[in-house]
Amino acid sequence: MESDEELRQRAREIAKKKTDFYTHLAIYIAVNLFLIVTWAASREIISFPWFIFALVGWGIGIVAHYIDAFHGKDYVEKLSEKEYQKLKNR
Repeated sequence: MESDEELRQRAREIAKKKTDFYTHLAIYIAVNLFLIVTWAASREIISFPWFIFALVGWGIGIVAHYIDAFHGKDYVEKLSEKEYQKLKNR
């Protein structure tokens, strides 16, 4: 069983991961809105929606960051415990 200080440290790490994700998401939204506005302003020159590449590519990174921040280590621990119980009850 973890001590109070260990639990506080673990809680800080989880909170840091979540705030880092929200910061990353805000930057993603701001930059991609800028790219979309830039594309919209230059549509007469380039009609192809080139911003899609950044939107999708970076979006994959955002999804990975979300999974790590909200379902990371704790999720793996819960899943491994579930699998352990399955194997134990065979």
